[in-house]
Amino acid sequence: MATLGVNIDHVATIRQARRTVEPDPVWAAALAELGGADAITVHLREDRRHIQDRDLEVLKRTVQVKLNLEGAIAPKMVAIACQVKPDQVTLVPERREEITTEGGLDVITHLTATTEAVRRLHDAGIAVSLFIDPSPRQIDVAVALGVAAVELHTGAYANATTAAGQRETRAELAHAGAHARAAGLTLNAGHGLTYRNVVPVARIDGMHELNIGHSIVARAVLVGFSQAVREMKALLAPLPSG
Repeated sequence: MATLGVNIDHVATIRQARRTVEPDPVWAAALAELGGADAITVHLREDRRHIQDRDLEVLKRTVQVKLNLEGAIAPKMVAIACQVKPDQVTLVPERREEITTEGGLDVITHLTATTEAVRRLHDAGIAVSLFIDPSPRQIDVAVALGVAAVELHTGAYANATTAAGQRETRAELAHAGAHARAAGLTLNAGHGLTYRNVVPVARIDGMHELNIGHSIVARAVLVGFSQAVREMKALLAPLPSG
């Protein structure tokens, strides 16, 4: 059964729309845990468009499950991660003009900066995951860098508009996942996953963790945060035997 990392960034997006104090993503994290979240994920962006430094500091003191910090390979962001010391850092690409993350981190193109970021995080005793496209070449570099896990970018699958497109992109994820697991990496995935499309990805052999944010926050506006998390967790449960 894949575990569930709940990304609470967009709770902070609602707050920052008015530059006020509510809704507090720290409260959302507590409610997510009550709903069964196995991890809390936040992305501290360089432009601070949603999660703020204060949020990360308080979450570090209050979250009782795994705290997964997404961040860029920029030295300043790596320094913050080394100071806060979350349970895991997932290195992601970041472009200020983008609405949301547009693809995986190209660790081949950015090898020097990624290598230095991984080294600094490991020296600080922090487990590292790389958010990458489902490419065997990218996975091979991740192995060489000595990270513990990869998170496969599921955007192509989520954006597929036909059944054939979904089958093709899901097969690509499964192939990359098998490559990662054969190399000894923990297999995670995320981006654009919803209540309607998550099950086929959750069923990929060896899938350890799915990180899901926007869809859960959107449902939580209508049904409450803990209930939204419970409903997603139920979709990740193993198929009944027999």
